[in-house]
Amino acid sequence: MLSIVAAWLGSPAAALDGARDIRLPENSRFPESVTSVSDGTLFVSSITDGGVLKIQGDGAATTAFLRPGVHGTRSTFGLLADERRGTLWVASNDATILGAPGPTSEEGGWVKALDLATGALKLSVRLPGGKALANDFALDAQGTLYVTNTLAPQILRLRPGATKFDVFVESEALKDGLDGIAFGTDGNLYVNTFLGGGLFRIDVKDGAAGRVTKLETTRSLKFPDGLRPFKDGFLMVEGSGALSRVRISGDGARIEPVGQFAGPTGVTVAGDRIWVAEGQLSLISAAAKDSREAPSFHLRSVDVE
Repeated sequence: MLSIVAAWLGSPAAALDGARDIRLPENSRFPESVTSVSDGTLFVSSITDGGVLKIQGDGAATTAFLRPGVHGTRSTFGLLADERRGTLWVASNDATILGAPGPTSEEGGWVKALDLATGALKLSVRLPGGKALANDFALDAQGTLYVTNTLAPQILRLRPGATKFDVFVESEALKDGLDGIAFGTDGNLYVNTFLGGGLFRIDVKDGAAGRVTKLETTRSLKFPDGLRPFKDGFLMVEGSGALSRVRISGDGARIEPVGQFAGPTGVTVAGDRIWVAEGQLSLISAAAKDSREAPSFHLRSVDVE
C-alpha cells in the first residue's frame, strides 16, 4: 500500500516555526507511530528498520527499547503505552508488499505486549486470516485491546487474558485501509481509512459493536493516519501533512488545523507538548533504490493549547 500511495503524496512540508524537534537515528527510519508515558518518555516504531526507540521527552537520551528482530518482530507499526497495566503494545508486520521488507523474515501480522519497564515479552498474538496487517491500537477501560487490520475491513479485539483475537466488527464500509483508531468521550469507537480518506464511528453498547457511520467532515481528508483522544475530541495526522483537532457533533466532524509537517504518521500528547512522528512514507520507494535519497527523520512538537 505504501508503495502505491507514494506517488500520490505531495512534497514534505516544513514543521511549524519554532517547534521543538528530535532527530531520529539513521537506524530508525520511516517512523510509523509514537506513544508516550506520563513522565514525557516517548516510544517510536519504524516501518523499514523495525524495533522501538525509547526517547526522553527532551531528547537527551535515546535507547533501543526493542531491538530490531527481537521477540519475533519485523517492521513495527502502531504503538500504545498502557501505564496502568505496565504494558507497551507493539504491532509487527511483514510489510514487504509495502516496500519495506524489515529486519527479519517473520510472516504475518502480530501484536506483541512488552513489559513497559523491562521490555520483556508478555504476550505474542498473531492476527487471524490470510491477509492481515496490524496497524494501530485503542484500549477500553477494562483493558481490552482493539486493533485495526489494514488489509481487511476488520477491527479485531483481544480481551484481557485472551490469547486469540475475535472480530469486533467487520464492514465493507471500512475496506479502504483501516488505520487510526481511538475511543471518544461518548464511549464509541472512531477509526479512519488511509486510502479512502474516511472517518467513521462504530457505536459501542455493553461491549458490543453496533452501527457503523461514515461521518461528514468539514473538509476532505488526505491519507488520515494516527488518531488519538484529546480533550473533547481527537488529534489526527494525515499523510498529506496536516495535524488537526477533530471535534464530533452528531454525524459530523469538524477538522481544525493545528500544524503542517512532513508526511506525519503518528501523534501523541506528553505533558504540554503534542508530538508528531514524520514518517515521510512517500519516500520509501526512493530510499530503497538509492540510500543517498534517504532523508533525515524527526519527531516534531508543538504546544498544547
